[in-house]
Amino acid sequence: MENAAADGVAVCLDEDNDPYSLIVTDLVALIGHVQASLRLIEAAIAREALLAEQDAAADIFVLDDVTPRYTVASTTLKACDAGLGMALDRLRDSEAPARLLN
Repeated sequence: MENAAADGVAVCLDEDNDPYSLIVTDLVALIGHVQASLRLIEAAIAREALLAEQDAAADIFVLDDVTPRYTVASTTLKACDAGLGMALDRLRDSEAPARLLN
């Protein structure tokens, strides 16, 4: 295994793992992480909404609403997820011209 000093990513150099497969596998894992983060944010937003509803019933007002931060993070991650999905689709596109990786 060789360590890529520029970005700290370990690259496996055995014959069973060509660069294309490593990139596709890495993108699939990254998409999974982004989607897991999206689910966590959605759960946090739902939890905040439930707490706000309970506070409103008890006549308690919360001035520090964190929901907008979650919403911005969610929107950004959704754009990232879409971009990663498009990148993965492009790599898997059988009609795309083959390119050699240096």
